[in-house]
Amino acid sequence: VQLQACGGGLVQAGGSLRLSCAASGRTFSRYHMGWFRQAPGKEREFVIGISRSGSNTDYADSVKGRFTIARDNAKNTVYLQMNSLKPEDTAVYYCAADQDYYFTRSSYQYSYWGQGTLVTVSS
Repeated sequence: VQLQACGGGLVQAGGSLRLSCAASGRTFSRYHMGWFRQAPGKEREFVIGISRSGSNTDYADSVKGRFTIARDNAKNTVYLQMNSLKPEDTAVYYCAADQDYYFTRSSYQYSYWGQGTLVTVSS
């Protein structure tokens, strides 16, 4: 599967952005989907994820209550809604697809990655 993320940009602290990740192919519903981010000088970290069916979600503590994830399997797209953005949310955001049985936040389980989209939050 090929993934194309978009929606990044520059926003002021407290603002909102919605990222989208479109997947190619007709097997999108077979994949758990996750969003990861990597800030300058830091390791890539899990942000949020959603299971194949959309029935389960997982959030990093740092984004709980601010970020939400949703998927539309008919459109082969997963969305990341980011509210109340903080300067520390500044990073390149990547969407990723995991075809394993278990839904996980481990980046090692995700086989397919999008190209990343930059989110910059100014103070």
